[in-house]
Amino acid sequence: MTASIEFTVESPGGPRTASVTYERVGRGEPLLLLHGIGHHWQAWEPVLSALSAERDVIAVDLPGFGASPGLPDGVSYDLGSVVPVLAALCEKLGVDRPHVAGNSLGGLLALELGREKLVRSVTALSPAGFWTQAERRYAFATLRGMRAGATAAPLPLIERLSKSAAGRAALTGTIYAKPGRRTPEAVVAETLALRESTGFWPTLAAGRTVRFRDDVPDIPVTVAWGTRDRLLVRRQGVRSKGVIPGARLVRLPGCGHVPMNDDPALVARVVLDTSR
Repeated sequence: MTASIEFTVESPGGPRTASVTYERVGRGEPLLLLHGIGHHWQAWEPVLSALSAERDVIAVDLPGFGASPGLPDGVSYDLGSVVPVLAALCEKLGVDRPHVAGNSLGGLLALELGREKLVRSVTALSPAGFWTQAERRYAFATLRGMRAGATAAPLPLIERLSKSAAGRAALTGTIYAKPGRRTPEAVVAETLALRESTGFWPTLAAGRTVRFRDDVPDIPVTVAWGTRDRLLVRRQGVRSKGVIPGARLVRLPGCGHVPMNDDPALVARVVLDTSR
């Protein structure tokens, strides 16, 4: 069931009202799903069925992405602000310390939620924040290029490209190893989500100084990386193990930066294994 919810968040100017759109399905222990920059909750659709068989799944459109409006005035897009927003969302939904799985930006947020002891387990798929400065500059330049392409392309062209495997590769091949598996409708929707996301530029700006440097002790943590990730190269996964020595590091063979599409069964198994 897709729904929107309003809740109160703190800002330097006092309490503000935030709104988030989310999909909730399944039953069991709660599992929060967080997507990457420029994406939307539908990035998780390939694994929703498997996850919801065992978990109460809440897939979120992060503020300023998908159908969620941007953050209220006075609330920034840095980790110190977005993590409390997600905590306030969980409180409003009546969810106490969910499991969390995140991809890219969502993986970084998931690890921060774990570090703050706000969740009971973390699965981070190609999380941001383990880059060198050169790797970050490359990733950000790629993201800016993707945004520019999505913004410049007229809708009829996007729709026409989405109808062929080659066209889907042109639109989404940077983040998927197997873009031909995406449906035309999904490719059109996520291309539009990228170009219409009000949170894209402030999130990118906030990420310029981000490095994840702290351990996440006392809870299960899995960091998983696709072997064909073209955006955040997989050696960053090895680097993450040095920062979070207790984490389980998992290789996702044949998967790109957004692995839920490339191997749904493997990704679902990794998330469920961690949350068990």
